[in-house]
Amino acid sequence: MPDLIQHSVFTEGRLSVGLTLPMLPSGNAVADFGEQIELAKLADKLGFAALWVRDVPLNSNDYPDPVGHLDPWVFLGALASHTRNIALASGAIVLTLRHPLHIAKGAVSVNTLSRGRFILGLGSGDRPHEYAAFGVDADARRELYRRNWDTVASAVEHEARVIPDQSPPDAPEFFLLPKTPTPVPMIAVGSGGQSVDWIARNSIGWMTYHREPEKQRARYSMWRTAVDRVAPGEFRAFGVAMGLDLAADKNEIAEPRTLGYRTGRSDLIGILQKMRDSGTHHITLNLQASKRTPRDMLEELAAEVLPEFKTPA
Repeated sequence: MPDLIQHSVFTEGRLSVGLTLPMLPSGNAVADFGEQIELAKLADKLGFAALWVRDVPLNSNDYPDPVGHLDPWVFLGALASHTRNIALASGAIVLTLRHPLHIAKGAVSVNTLSRGRFILGLGSGDRPHEYAAFGVDADARRELYRRNWDTVASAVEHEARVIPDQSPPDAPEFFLLPKTPTPVPMIAVGSGGQSVDWIARNSIGWMTYHREPEKQRARYSMWRTAVDRVAPGEFRAFGVAMGLDLAADKNEIAEPRTLGYRTGRSDLIGILQKMRDSGTHHITLNLQASKRTPRDMLEELAAEVLPEFKTPA
């Protein structure tokens, strides 16, 4: 099943389209999570590839994102119970601010509830003051990310193994229950302070943020070179998170915005085709910037955009 889930989201030569939750109209920072579940069910029915959930531990008036995000494990558990086919992904669990064994327990739990539809995206967080709030040294995040990644990876494999922080002589051998029906695929979201070689060696792929097309092509080229260097002949995915203000006028010309675009669907299709052709395998759309209702945009995207990417290029 994990291979099937990965294949539905990440396939060489193809581009799949996912969605970032919550989906809110412009200016609305308070999510009705009952409505979000209904939107998730609609996205599942309409054939989107994945739903991505962020991990935002704390809020502050100094932060640009005022949205009150649910704890990701609570939200993912609800999504697992209310959807049937769509992949569920964390984008991303903050690996450096949570104990890796708690992360592993959450991952196998969501993977069990979703019957193998979970992809574990892991990031390092980018807010130094949050490190201080949790009593973690921000300067140690690179080493902490690597160490915690190894602990999680060992615990979510088919032959799971728990690596304890400490192991006194009389300590028993631990394991996680329930046993996950399938190994949990792990993907790096952002760099986590690691080299692209490390990411290519340890992750099923690399999720990054939207950049100007030339810069993104250069980033993919760097990624492809790293994959060829450390995992020759193997497939490693490349994905992008992009903001989208989808105009009601299908012919509205694309206008760059922070981390994305405002555009009608005609230019959007062209943008996505170029991304696919330059090596992007998955894009998750953040629809929060739009003044249209999320349901309206989902229905248009499903009817007019997704069919353009159902078959290989």
